[in-house]
Amino acid sequence: MSVKKERPLKVRWEERTQTPLLVLAVAFGIAYAVPIITPGAEPSVLRLCHYVEWAVWGAFAVDYLVRLLLASSRWTFVRSHPLDLLAVVLPLVQPLRLLRVVSTLLLVGRRARMAPQITLTTYVAGAVVGLMMFGSLAVLHVERDAPDGNIKTLGDAVWWSFTTMTTVGYGDHAPTTGLGRVLAVGLMLSGIALLGVVTANIAAWFIARFERDDAVERRQTELLEALTREVRELRAEVARLSGPVPPQTTAPEAVPDAAAPEPGAAIAPTA
Repeated sequence: MSVKKERPLKVRWEERTQTPLLVLAVAFGIAYAVPIITPGAEPSVLRLCHYVEWAVWGAFAVDYLVRLLLASSRWTFVRSHPLDLLAVVLPLVQPLRLLRVVSTLLLVGRRARMAPQITLTTYVAGAVVGLMMFGSLAVLHVERDAPDGNIKTLGDAVWWSFTTMTTVGYGDHAPTTGLGRVLAVGLMLSGIALLGVVTANIAAWFIARFERDDAVERRQTELLEALTREVRELRAEVARLSGPVPPQTTAPEAVPDAAAPEPGAAIAPTA
């Protein structure tokens, strides 16, 4: 009787915390968006959003530390997760709100890639939406009060994020502050990378579809060839079993006896 091998504790921790951390990521997005969209909200609401941001970042930081403690080789874990370490340390070194946003996004993206139920298409779509949303909010937060800024509303920010991520750049809206331009560079690079992944994913889908159609066509051709061979063999077998048809024979006609008298003829008496 075989004993089922127990999974490592680190793997079980990651599976159990996957859903709660993603829910906290959604809460972080809401807490980050509320003060920017409604800057005139009640001070208690703004404080609550501030606390939620720090709490979510703290939850992801604790998750990183627990995974580090449960790793079989801690130094290997640190070397293989440099972005996670950077995301945890940055807000402590420079507690800026934007750095906290970037750090949390890095941690969320890392955990999302580890989820087995999230496919590549879902991950790319979520990354595009997340970058566009947080990029719009971040640039609006930075550029709204700039003296020469032209991104004043959420609509302007979303339009700018869309044109920047797709590398179109109409030029009707552009950041004027240094931090806004840093955001623009990050959004451009992210957009190029994501568009490359999307293009490769679409190309792979078409290739897989063509290969599947070719496989079905080849299978149908093989079936037709097999059916043709079977019909040919059946015809040959029928011909062999039938064989040549023997000629039909008729019974020979009876030859009248010369010694027999014809009916009605007189029979001569014998001497």
